[in-house]
Amino acid sequence: MMHSRLLVQFLAAAERLNITAAADVLNITQPALTRSIKQLEAIIGVTLFERLPTGVALTRQGEILARRVKLMELEYRHALAEIASFEQGLTGKLRIGAGPVWITTILAPVVAKFCSQYPKVSVRLTGGVITTLVPALIAGEVDMICTTLDFPSQAEIVKEPLIKVRHDVVAREGHPLFKRRVVTAKDLSKYPWLVLANDQIGTSRIGSYFVANSLEPPTIAVETTSLGLYKILCEGDFLAHFPDRMVADAKKYGLRKVSHEGTFWEAEAGVAYRRTNHPIRSVESFKAILRAALST
Repeated sequence: MMHSRLLVQFLAAAERLNITAAADVLNITQPALTRSIKQLEAIIGVTLFERLPTGVALTRQGEILARRVKLMELEYRHALAEIASFEQGLTGKLRIGAGPVWITTILAPVVAKFCSQYPKVSVRLTGGVITTLVPALIAGEVDMICTTLDFPSQAEIVKEPLIKVRHDVVAREGHPLFKRRVVTAKDLSKYPWLVLANDQIGTSRIGSYFVANSLEPPTIAVETTSLGLYKILCEGDFLAHFPDRMVADAKKYGLRKVSHEGTFWEAEAGVAYRRTNHPIRSVESFKAILRAALST
């Protein structure tokens, strides 16, 4: 794994929060692991664990170290993979997190082309929203994310804008709003809204639109997955906002864009990945294919 025995042993304990269980995995005795943790605490000068009757818990300092050590481990794995790729061609696994618009309308042909060009690299594509994708990237659970870049900048993350995304309001065919010649913000505020689960930024944009029009935010009736959003919208007088690139897909479910006054939400979208001294070749190769696809 990593060169530092103390950090490896610390990480095992941090992941299991049980010294005995971690010692068993490491194939050492519990007293030996306890000594290693005390030695590491002495070197750093802080307490890393709180002792509990049922195990241990990380202190705040321990949480910080655990997060960074996981990234160190990940970088070490990437280094080994990159070294191997020079000898054998690109290999390994590329882990991508992506928002709904990317999964439904953009990434399918890109992933197919990448797999065709780099057959020794397996791809794991995971859906999510900004609120879940960014923490996963920081924690090293994914190698890159494809999403709206409307989140706070951080020194350890690189953002690369690729497209502009405009969000449109959508509703079922036959919604009462389609009978109106002009739909105002006040009209939109009278109906319940659906949002993606855990999409705090997308939900906040709903509130921002109505506050900008001197109105109270509408009721958020349901939080669900993207597929659930499609199906529930068709069953009642709900409203939701979709990236413009998803509106065509939404038409398959009997949904259509609601033309209204003002702009709902516009933002840059693209890819984000962790800043490293040596770029991950699979990430760079995937980005090149993605950029080419979006430029056509």
